[in-house]
Amino acid sequence: MATAVGLAEMGATVVMLCRSRERGEAALKEVQERTGSDAVHLLLADLASLAEVRQVAAAFKQQFDRLDVLINNAAVIPLKREVTVDGLERQFAVNHLAPFLLTNLLLDDLKASAPSRIVNVSSGVHAAAQIDFADLQSHKRYRRSEVYGRTKLMNILFTKELARRLAGSGVTANTLHPGVPATKLSQNYAGRDAQASASFADLAHAAETSVYLATSPEVAGVSGKYFANSRERDSSVASQDADAARRLWQVSAQLVGL
Repeated sequence: MATAVGLAEMGATVVMLCRSRERGEAALKEVQERTGSDAVHLLLADLASLAEVRQVAAAFKQQFDRLDVLINNAAVIPLKREVTVDGLERQFAVNHLAPFLLTNLLLDDLKASAPSRIVNVSSGVHAAAQIDFADLQSHKRYRRSEVYGRTKLMNILFTKELARRLAGSGVTANTLHPGVPATKLSQNYAGRDAQASASFADLAHAAETSVYLATSPEVAGVSGKYFANSRERDSSVASQDADAARRLWQVSAQLVGL
């Protein structure tokens, strides 16, 4: 929500994608009240369902005629291994496959709106992760923090391969570490299933790099990079493996039916 507020305050038309109608409508109202903008919209989808990802992409195309910036910022950390309606491990499905599919479904809109930008929210915890292509869905072992770190590594590999494929198109793709606000996600990462909530000031700080990558002229034309605190940083050695990035893309495309 803080990212939506930051963009709406700058005069952008903002489309929020939320899973829960009740929470989504509450967030929509708060963004409108904080910014005074009536150019804030809500679409609903459960990103754990590939069918709903496809439906919400189609709904966006029907309602809007351009897409200047796509920010992928959804993530979950179930304490125990869970499987989605598609038979996929939930973190892998929501944290990686959903943004992979949604981005690909909206690429034509982004290209038609170029210069445009894709911003994928990763995390600094990617640095301790490795990709095990023999166990992408954590059948052998599910340790929530390890799996989360692996999906955040996937976000960076996806971004780098996406940037390579988009070279010359006018569409850039970058990724970032947002910090660690005291949200339910961070509680689950630590193994405490609690209803934690950060202050809006903390959330706004966590959103700063996303807003920077979405809007700043300083990064116009910059693509395939990793940022923290609105500055380019080095990501892990594993995240710079071009062969792994291509292989992950191929496996992901097969799993989502592209």
